[in-house]
Amino acid sequence: MSLVRAETRRLFRRRLTSVLLAGVVLVLAAFAAGTFVSNEKATPAQVAAAKQQAERQYQEAAADAEVEKVRCLAAAPGSAEAAKFPSNCADIYTPRPSEFEYVWYLPETFELRDEFPDMIALFALLMAAAAYLIGATFVGAEWHSGAMMNLLLWRPQRLVVLGTKLGVFLGWLAGVTVLLGAAWAGAFRLIAEFRGDTGGMTSGVWQSFGLMGLRGVGLVLAAGAIGFALASLGRHTGMALGALIGLTAVQIGVYVLAGFSGFRFPEAYLVPLWGYVWMYQREVLEDWSCDGMTAGGDCAAETFTMTWQMAGVGSAVVLAVVVGAAMWAMRVRDVN
Repeated sequence: MSLVRAETRRLFRRRLTSVLLAGVVLVLAAFAAGTFVSNEKATPAQVAAAKQQAERQYQEAAADAEVEKVRCLAAAPGSAEAAKFPSNCADIYTPRPSEFEYVWYLPETFELRDEFPDMIALFALLMAAAAYLIGATFVGAEWHSGAMMNLLLWRPQRLVVLGTKLGVFLGWLAGVTVLLGAAWAGAFRLIAEFRGDTGGMTSGVWQSFGLMGLRGVGLVLAAGAIGFALASLGRHTGMALGALIGLTAVQIGVYVLAGFSGFRFPEAYLVPLWGYVWMYQREVLEDWSCDGMTAGGDCAAETFTMTWQMAGVGSAVVLAVVVGAAMWAMRVRDVN
């Protein structure tokens, strides 16, 4: 039997692999069903009623503003009543029709163009969590049980064995992620068709969704590879789980220390933000320490834009270091 076929059987005969994948599918199905039930397609009558309500709200707000202006003009200068208004009555807020969108008064409707990116990110997050755990248990259990040593008696090439395990795992993980992702996209396409809105779906929007989905697949594969490598380094699944807990504590400490030390944009040191930027392409961070002031004496925030390229390079470096360390340890350490 080939090593690839043997590792494939090991991967899918592990009960935890089936349980985690089934759990992800159930969670995704429940979320999609909940979205379908909680949304509805607006009828022409509902749209007309919403436009009337928006116009009515605008007229009421405009009338209230006019009353305030009349009171302001009628107030005697220097009186307590005049103190309630600005010195120039024309500065009193006047509502505009554009501030009263009729869509606010429509029933909850799933907007495919606006809301599906969040669904892609949710899918990637759930799959990444499952991939991390599956990868960790896949190799960690074999180290803990001694099966790794027995396998090396059959195939004594250490790096080939560990590399094949990782390759088989990532290959099947990519395939499962793409298949589930296609089903996820199809489900929300149907939800938008029957319980939402598919307006504005140009070829460019679909291309953007596709690229975001590819970045999601990359996130899933990276999470699985890191979980696998950490468990191999520690020769136990607990190493990967402990590293995850430790990373959370370290991240909190780094954020607090960065803030106290005067570092600008301390949130840029948080790994979850890297994942967010990787999926959504960019995030603008703001620093309101007000070291710079405008000519009028106002606080001027400094900004820093994180891009998906920055997040990708940083994540690739971490991935290379962790996987490289696992391969090096496999090559030089005693496996008995």
